[in-house]
Amino acid sequence: MAYDCIKVVIVRSGSAVLFSEFGQRPVHIGDVVVLGANVLCGSEPEGHVTSTTIFANTDYVVDQVFWQYLGLLQDRLDAQDFFATTYTEPAQVLRLGEDRAGTLMPWLDELVALSVEDKPVANFHRIQALWFSIVHVLTPFVKTTPIRESSTQRETTWPTQPRRRGLSPLRTEARTVAELLRADPVRRWSVTDLANEVHLSKSQLGRVFVDAYGKSPIAYLTMLRAERMAGLLRTTDAPIAVVAREVGWSDPDFAARQFRRSVGVAPSRYRAIARTRAAAASG
Repeated sequence: MAYDCIKVVIVRSGSAVLFSEFGQRPVHIGDVVVLGANVLCGSEPEGHVTSTTIFANTDYVVDQVFWQYLGLLQDRLDAQDFFATTYTEPAQVLRLGEDRAGTLMPWLDELVALSVEDKPVANFHRIQALWFSIVHVLTPFVKTTPIRESSTQRETTWPTQPRRRGLSPLRTEARTVAELLRADPVRRWSVTDLANEVHLSKSQLGRVFVDAYGKSPIAYLTMLRAERMAGLLRTTDAPIAVVAREVGWSDPDFAARQFRRSVGVAPSRYRAIARTRAAAASG
């Protein structure tokens, strides 16, 4: 699934294979997966895997960048620009190593315990302290670059500077278009249709939407369809061509290419993984 926030996944034991738009990557104990907003990602455990996941609001992270670089940045808008052009990878696997990752475990356990208590006001400062302790360990391993220099970095169908994150507060037009796409992903949307709905030109909509979600509207629609297709592959026995039509793709070959590009594996392989996992769980 994809989320409108940054995800930090710490692998605590075991191993798995991740699959997403970056292809397939193995992860093991001591690895940390960092996923940008609106990045589809799944996993196939190898035997077993245990992890802890932190969901970080993107505006919250930008605020931290602003205060961290206060001497260089003029305001939060400047911080948004700086963050989006510096952290261009949609997904990274940080190889901390088992020993270094082990130092995070007590903090993670306490962070989980405080989160379960659901007392955000009373526990606020301690949660901040734990988060900062964890980020202090992770930050030296995070790759930064001001330019797009690898195939895994986010591509869009609209020419833009390498600003691949939707970290600024969402404009109403961008949020409306995202809601339209989520409400009816099967419809054959065009950029013209979407632009007319929010009274913007196609080029304006492209810029606004990429700034908000890190993808063009059509790339975002592709993500939604791939996510829905994955759910149907897991929960039904319908032929792949039928599933493709149900999510809005009339051409099964095109659907398979789009699914593989979004999820990292072919639909048939994804279904096989899902069935193997279900069988193991029921056994």
